Amino acid sequence: MAALRKLATIAAGAVLLALLPAQAPALAAGAPIGPLTPKDVVYQIITDRFYDGDTGNNKPAGFDPTLFDDPDNNNVGNGSDLKLYQGGDWDGIIAKIPYLKNMGISAVWISAPYRNRDTVIEDHQPGGGIDRWTSFHGYHVRNYFATNKHFGALTEFRSLRDALHAEGIKLVIDFVTNHTSRWQNPTLGNAAEDGKLYEPDKDGLGNYVFNAAGEPIDNNSDGITENLLANPHADVNGWFHGLGDRGADSSRFGYRHKELGSLADFSQENANVVKHLEKAALFWKAEGVDGFRHDATLHMNPAFTKGLKDAIDSAPQGPMAHFGEFFIGRPDPKYDEYRTFPDRTGVNNLDFEYFRASTNAFGNFSETMANFGSMLTQTSNDYIYENQAVTFLDNHDVTRFRFIQPNDKPYHAALATLLTARGTPNIYYGTEQYVSSVNASDVAGRQFLQTAAPAFSQTTTAYKVIQALSALRRTNDAVAYGETQILHSTNDVLVFKRQFYDKQVIVSVNRQPNTAFVVPALSTTIPAGTYTDQLTGLLGGASTTVAGGQLPSFTLSGGEVNVWSYNPSLGTTIPRIGDVVSTSGRAGNTAYIYGTGLGGAVTVKFGTVTATVTSNSDGQITTTVPAGAVAGVQNITVTKGANVSNTFRYEVLSGNQVQVIFKINTATVPGENIHVVGNIPELGSWDAAKSTEAMHNPNYPEWFLPVSVPAGTTIQFKFLKKNGGSTIWEGGSNRSFTVPADTQGSTDTTVYTWQP
Repeated sequence: MAALRKLATIAAGAVLLALLPAQAPALAAGAPIGPLTPKDVVYQIITDRFYDGDTGNNKPAGFDPTLFDDPDNNNVGNGSDLKLYQGGDWDGIIAKIPYLKNMGISAVWISAPYRNRDTVIEDHQPGGGIDRWTSFHGYHVRNYFATNKHFGALTEFRSLRDALHAEGIKLVIDFVTNHTSRWQNPTLGNAAEDGKLYEPDKDGLGNYVFNAAGEPIDNNSDGITENLLANPHADVNGWFHGLGDRGADSSRFGYRHKELGSLADFSQENANVVKHLEKAALFWKAEGVDGFRHDATLHMNPAFTKGLKDAIDSAPQGPMAHFGEFFIGRPDPKYDEYRTFPDRTGVNNLDFEYFRASTNAFGNFSETMANFGSMLTQTSNDYIYENQAVTFLDNHDVTRFRFIQPNDKPYHAALATLLTARGTPNIYYGTEQYVSSVNASDVAGRQFLQTAAPAFSQTTTAYKVIQALSALRRTNDAVAYGETQILHSTNDVLVFKRQFYDKQVIVSVNRQPNTAFVVPALSTTIPAGTYTDQLTGLLGGASTTVAGGQLPSFTLSGGEVNVWSYNPSLGTTIPRIGDVVSTSGRAGNTAYIYGTGLGGAVTVKFGTVTATVTSNSDGQITTTVPAGAVAGVQNITVTKGANVSNTFRYEVLSGNQVQVIFKINTATVPGENIHVVGNIPELGSWDAAKSTEAMHNPNYPEWFLPVSVPAGTTIQFKFLKKNGGSTIWEGGSNRSFTVPADTQGSTDTTVYTWQP
């Protein structure tokens, strides 16, 4: 995939951003400190809603000042109108790094850093009034190659990156590749609105032009620093799907090709769209970020998503953290699509299944704790990379957990469970300060923390729970890498164990605030001895003494949580793998292996092929996917002397991933779907059970499906008809298609006819 070339200084102090392949990263940038691992605790910040560190950027040049929440006219947001800007910025996050560090936060996820639509959004109400909104949240992209001036200039972004990295805190940016902004107003008869995409000035060679600080400049002296690139109202180059709102269309086609809230929906099958979005992602990767939170992955073409992730991770500085918003309910007919999305694309999920079950168990009590425990074990089996799923109690798209659960005891119990359960926990800003909302809407929960008492207190119980359990997550690998076992569960009580080899953590939770329960003696494999509560009694817990392989019977008072840790050394002789980042890649890509016993003389293999070890320590190996690795799913192992580690699943890609859009015209019977199978792992290696997902058929009897396949490769394939457990192969000879060599390309096959 195309990388970004080094910037060259030109006249007037400007620099060029050349969008050419296989070159060094653009812009002088600090190196990332590494992707997320399950040892991390993530803290999600809506940048505008955290802290105002620089009032000078509250009303940038050209901005309508009435869109800043400033009723006192003192240039300070007061949190009274949450539809408007409040003033939070990157300098504000820098000012609160000590607060985050002391809480135990090791990664910060911030709003999209690039320029957004900055004009009023008007919603006309049935009674005749008009609600005025802004794009304070960052999800309405205007220009990927310029910063959001409400948050700061690129120099401030770099300062934030460097300040976080200096404290060992990783930086994850929100990144939106599904849409631009609202292009039609559904509250005004779908009147034309915005949705336009812009880019910086270019030089004569087609390179973007920036000044020495990385800011776009007016290179052609026309008075502007950005140029219209794509317009959904005159979409002559097919950048947008333009199919209108999804509405009640619950098909996969509807979710992926129709609009989310009238936001102009990118045609991710268009090669020019792919090129631009990959360039944008690489621009920000080159700025030294540690990961991407991908917006609206439910609505994105998985073939595009897989190629985007491949492009990002194959560029200089190695693999990044990738997780995204695949929004589901509980139960949800899309669950199978959701749970397999990380395996199919390499992008992990924000764990909505965990969120829904936690809300039901600890929030509204509509599910029992036994049901919650069943969810933990079911998803641990269903998710291949369960500890990479990013778990959460609430976030910017859902109701504040505090609004659902105003009682401290189950609130704290839910928080403690989040921090000890499988997955990588994410804390929504203000959760540690019990931030709530006036109603159940997501927007009402996007409070301005600076004005929400007690704001940045470090003495709240919630803050201390995060502090204590983030430390345990870093020090006991059972929490980060362990498997989950339910030891005891009832309607209101759950006792579960996390275990990584001999390391164990046992957690007992009572969600009822005012009712005590007796837990019977439980069998345990931790040695005899006394184990102190890792929360030091913060949630009513106490020590326990194990004897004769039994955890003795104990009483859980209302809201009590105990966390008992057994954390022996595993030694350095036997290698043990806890996690691998990334979980997919091609020959030459970097992979990070985490665990114990990984130092010294080790051999890493992808399947049976030995890889080069770049560096290693007891807890981490940096290695490279070997050129001879067989494409498809392979097991990574680490050998040290006579000892061979456990295995970890890794998908070796056949090559540089691009899209081919397969098409066929054929009739089917009700319940029958068309799939593609072929001679490469991306097409199932002729295994019908591993064929592509079902093709789309909005123009039946024509079917189509974008599939991520290796560029410059001639592939063999056939179509299948599946109906439940029945599979029909088409007849005739294998079909052949040569994938173009353009590594950022996208191409359509001819419209085939079924071979009887």
